Amino acid sequence: MPARPKKDPVPGPARRLWPLVLALAATAPCASGADKATAYPNRPIRLIMGNAPGSATDTIGRIVSERLGIALGQPVVVDNRVGAGGTLAMELGKNAKPDGYTIIVASFGALTVSPHIRRNLPYDPVRDFEYVVQYARQGNVLVANPSLPVTSVKDFVEHARSGRGSLRMATQGVGSQSHLNGVALMMAGGFQSLQVPYKGNGPAVAAVISSESQWMFGSAGSMLGHARAGRLRGLGHTLPQRSALMGDMPAIAETFPGFRYVAFAGLLAPRGVPASILDRIRSSVERIVQGKEVQERFAAQGVEAATATPPQFRSAIQQELVATGRLIRTIGLTAE
Repeated sequence: MPARPKKDPVPGPARRLWPLVLALAATAPCASGADKATAYPNRPIRLIMGNAPGSATDTIGRIVSERLGIALGQPVVVDNRVGAGGTLAMELGKNAKPDGYTIIVASFGALTVSPHIRRNLPYDPVRDFEYVVQYARQGNVLVANPSLPVTSVKDFVEHARSGRGSLRMATQGVGSQSHLNGVALMMAGGFQSLQVPYKGNGPAVAAVISSESQWMFGSAGSMLGHARAGRLRGLGHTLPQRSALMGDMPAIAETFPGFRYVAFAGLLAPRGVPASILDRIRSSVERIVQGKEVQERFAAQGVEAATATPPQFRSAIQQELVATGRLIRTIGLTAE
């Protein structure tokens, strides 16, 4: 049987112009690195997101990406790559071509927790990425089922110590920030509680609302709405000091000095992206998060707009990496 002829990739009248296009391309001067950076961007940019659509991290990332696309004159397309605690997205981003057309939302857990609990991690959280810009920070909130006779962190810890009833702590799984925050509070307060892992934040929150479990830590964005509606009772947050975003809710550090957890949100890029491109993205994002509307939309998610230079951003992640490792070793978690 004779081979089927291949389909012409340039059909119709455009075929007659193709030799001219090729000739012009062949005679055009090659752009230098500086010229390429000046022309950047000339096509859509992919933003790799290791969190699920609708999560607080995804929501604020989309707020930034939408405006970044306007600032750069090209769409920034969010590509959700969920799995393995954010490590799949980080690996994909690390291995992307360093041309500025792939940027990555920093997956906080994948940068600060996964290096301690996952064997053969396919990236180094500090050395394998360009730290482009930090644009936000958020804390976690300690919540309890409203049926518990507690209205403060102190009340909760005293109730837990008393042994009146068996308290179950809902988490998003072993090694998640909800788990580590809860263990840190148990260590600080000198009490024990059974950890009940759920498949994600939604099921964990539903379990505490129904009193299947009695308490948990969760991101401010996902907890504050339930607390304001009375479905959960907010007792304290993990930022180092009080925040206007949390209303009159106290910091847990007021009861246990030094207790803190702050998740930083920002953009990374594959190692080797030209500095001029990184600077353009950074300066654009810094202007974006200074806008009143963006800050108000962040606040609705329980997130504070907060920028940092690339060295400051990298240093903050390094510090959290060390602190998280210390906690993980203390509670005896081992790499999978």
